[in-house]
Amino acid sequence: MFSSNSRYIMETAQQGWSRDVMLQNISLDYYHAKGKEINNFANTLPPVHSDFARYAFKDPYSFGFIGSSSLKNELELEKKLTERIIDFLMEMGRGFAFVGRQYHLIVDGDDYYIDLLMYHLQMHRYVVVELKAVEFIPEFVSKLNFYVSAVDEYIKMPQDNQTIGFLLCPTKSNEKVRFSLRGFTQPMGVAEYEIKQLIEEVQKVLPDIDDVSLDENRNYYGK
Repeated sequence: MFSSNSRYIMETAQQGWSRDVMLQNISLDYYHAKGKEINNFANTLPPVHSDFARYAFKDPYSFGFIGSSSLKNELELEKKLTERIIDFLMEMGRGFAFVGRQYHLIVDGDDYYIDLLMYHLQMHRYVVVELKAVEFIPEFVSKLNFYVSAVDEYIKMPQDNQTIGFLLCPTKSNEKVRFSLRGFTQPMGVAEYEIKQLIEEVQKVLPDIDDVSLDENRNYYGK
């Protein structure tokens, strides 16, 4: 059996994590987060594929690297994530490749745009990622299902496995997600993301502004 520390060391070597990323993942309890997203994979994918898909995702994700805790909308979040695409891919985990942002689809003459289209190299399948800046509501799943179906119809090649849909939101009710996914035949999952984590961690180790002012005065007057 591997110790917790050994597993983090092995994962660091495999995924190319920096020291800071490794420490962040330890603080976020990375291994307990893996496979914790709410999904319908067991009902929509073969058993072997279902297990692989479940552990390819986690809940929550930490997007503190974008350097802001006040996002106005999904487009702003999407823009910031793609500006830091290396950090984003590392946070998503091993195997994910970026295909496109605002990926254009035409369905029956109408234009649609997927927030982020990705491909998982080990699972050999496209992953539709939808970003939300508000709490999860059931209606989100219907739109995600639509995009997954369209990618399967228009983009997926015969050698590709079934497309997965994945929705990221700042907060969710697990019960509402479970009920929302029930009955859909497309594989989909929902997880939360955090953008305040790194800011709060840094604030914990910074001295109080009053202490800094006091130290500066002491240094100035030689006391």
